[in-house]
Amino acid sequence: MSTMTFSRAINAGLRRALENDPKVVLMGEDIGKLGGVFRVTDGLQKDFGSHRVIDTPLAEAGIMGSAVGLAYRGYRPVVEIQFDGFIYPAFDQIVCQVAKLHYRTQGKVRMPITIRVPFGGGIGSPEHHSESPEAYFTHTSGLRVISVSNPQEAYSMIQQAVASDDPVLYFEPKRRYHDKGEVDESLDLSTAPSMEKARVVTEGKDVTLVAYGPLVKTARDAALAAADEGVSVEVIDLRSLAPLDFATLEASVRKTGRLVITHEAAQSGGLGAEVTASITERCFYYLEAAPVRVTGFDVPYPYSKLEMHHLPSLDRILDGVDRALGRPNSLSGVEG
Repeated sequence: MSTMTFSRAINAGLRRALENDPKVVLMGEDIGKLGGVFRVTDGLQKDFGSHRVIDTPLAEAGIMGSAVGLAYRGYRPVVEIQFDGFIYPAFDQIVCQVAKLHYRTQGKVRMPITIRVPFGGGIGSPEHHSESPEAYFTHTSGLRVISVSNPQEAYSMIQQAVASDDPVLYFEPKRRYHDKGEVDESLDLSTAPSMEKARVVTEGKDVTLVAYGPLVKTARDAALAAADEGVSVEVIDLRSLAPLDFATLEASVRKTGRLVITHEAAQSGGLGAEVTASITERCFYYLEAAPVRVTGFDVPYPYSKLEMHHLPSLDRILDGVDRALGRPNSLSGVEG
């Protein structure tokens, strides 16, 4: 076991993928000589050469189009989108080509492309650098969408994504890049949890609290704080956003009878809406209260002095737990 930062764990996972398969190539803006703006790919071009760790022009549509061509020729491209808000020029390629080609060719062509997307806020950057665009892609059939929340999963799931024959969007919470954790580099990926499976982070019996990516840590902290008041919160890390692991979600909600989901993205049309609607359909007679969403607001991402008011905090998540339990909360007009 080694102690690594989140970003170093991704780097180690990419290194292992490059070592294991000569058809793996990395592509992105400034990922080679510079090592990426967050230094996630630091040292990889030096060790594997500029033909496998490729600095590209500042042209996301061109990067994705090139990745499609490489995938056609049997390569496994790993594309870095430098910031979440820069993914939109590549949207047409991802949705109209990457997601569709396997189906369009009746299975003859696969698109084993991994698209790394640093996403979310909390780093003091403005719009286009702090966004959460995951719902656009979970809506698109043909794409797998995952988000990691700790160094161990960052290490193992990037390798699982690269090994997948399906296109995978791999969302990395950039405000967690410097978080440290234990990483088992000897882990056999064949026995590691599937990237499609959700993870029960903490067990509880009163409320199910669902999170992913950057908010898993905040949700875990909220569960610890709630325990001080005698409230038992079960925290679930979705890990896979498409497809969703409804089996794990249903089992938890049928036990607790209450659901809270939190994410940084805006509420309207967000992943929380899909989770709450689907769980209501599947677990209606087990629910003791309406599901609660604790999310970012339906506004453009604010400038840095306001972003911590925009992002779901420990206090806002605890308030959502209170709403699900029918306790005094910010919407009830009753102070505790």
